[in-house]
Amino acid sequence: MRRRLAALLIVPALALTACGGGDSGSTKKSAASPSPGQSTQAADLKPVATAPPMPKVNGKKGKAADIAIPKGSPSGKFVVHSLQEGTGAQVKKQDLVVAHYTGKVWQGGKSLGSSYDKGAAPQVIPAGQKTIIPAFSQAVLGQKVGGRVLVVAPPSAGFGKQGNQNLGVKGSDTIVLVLDIEKIIPNTAEGKQAPIPSDLPQIKADKPEPAVISVPKKNPPKDLVDRVLIEGKGPEVKKDQTVTMQYSGAAWKINEGKPKATLFDSSYNSGAPFSTVIGEHQVIDGWDKGLVGKKVGSRVLLVIPPELAYKDKAQSEALPANSTLVFVVDILAAM
Repeated sequence: MRRRLAALLIVPALALTACGGGDSGSTKKSAASPSPGQSTQAADLKPVATAPPMPKVNGKKGKAADIAIPKGSPSGKFVVHSLQEGTGAQVKKQDLVVAHYTGKVWQGGKSLGSSYDKGAAPQVIPAGQKTIIPAFSQAVLGQKVGGRVLVVAPPSAGFGKQGNQNLGVKGSDTIVLVLDIEKIIPNTAEGKQAPIPSDLPQIKADKPEPAVISVPKKNPPKDLVDRVLIEGKGPEVKKDQTVTMQYSGAAWKINEGKPKATLFDSSYNSGAPFSTVIGEHQVIDGWDKGLVGKKVGSRVLLVIPPELAYKDKAQSEALPANSTLVFVVDILAAM
C-alpha cells in the first residue's frame, strides 16, 4: 500500500467520483481530491506535553521510528511531546508542513506503517486546519523544522467514534505517531502568471481560494492543452511520484451559443491540498499526461478533452457526459 496513512489526514475522506481507487485518497480515473466537510472532531483540542504512561521511541530522525507501547491503558489525553527540537522555522497556522511519520495503534500494537517505507511518501499537513484531525494539524503547530515529535492521540484527537475501517482502527483506539518535521512549503505557485492566449480559458488565481475560470466563445479544443502559466524552480515531476497540488476545476460548456465555465471542485474547499501518485492511472489521463514533466512550483493550465477525462460517463449534473474539463493546478511538491 503506497500511503497507508493518507486517510488519517482528511476527516471524512470523500471522493468526487463513484469509482474506487488509489489509497492516496485519489480515485482511479478521477482528478478529484478528497472533499471533506468540517471535521466532527475537536480540531482545536489543546495537547499536553506528557501524560503517563508514555510510549518509548528508539531510532534516529531520518529513519522509521521504533515505537514501544507501554503496558496498561493510555491516559486518554492528547499528547504532543518533543523528542528532538528543530532548529528551523516555527510552524504557524495554515503553513503547509512536509512531515515523515511512523504510526501504531496503542491497543494491540498494530503498525500503521511509515512514510520511510519503500514506495511511501511523507505527508503534507495543513497546520491548524479544522478539516484535518488534531493528531496531525495540531501536533505540528508551534514545532520547528527539523524536529521529531511523539504524538499520542485518543479518539477525540484522531478518528473519533467512527474509527477508520480502512486502516483497521476502531472508534475506541488511541493512535501513536512519531512525526519528523521536514520543511514548510508554499501554499500556492509563486510568481507572475504569464498571459494566456484569447482562444484558451482565462484564469484568475491570485488568492489562496478557488480560481475564477472563464472560457472563450468557441468550442473547446479537441486535444489536450497543458500550458505552464508560472514556471516553477523545482525538479521535474516524474512518473510514479506522489505529487501535492492545489487545484480548481471547471467544465467548459457552450449553452445556446454562450460559453460557460461551471466550477465543480477545488482543493481550497477541502482545507487541504490534494496528493496523488501521478502517471499511474490514479487520476484521469489528462492529469497523468499533462503534469508529468512539469516543474515543482509551477502553475499549469489543463484543458482536457472527454477522451482523457470521463468520456461518455456523466459524473454529476455539473459534469455531464462528454465534458471538457479545465483545471488550474499549482504543483507544490513531488516526492
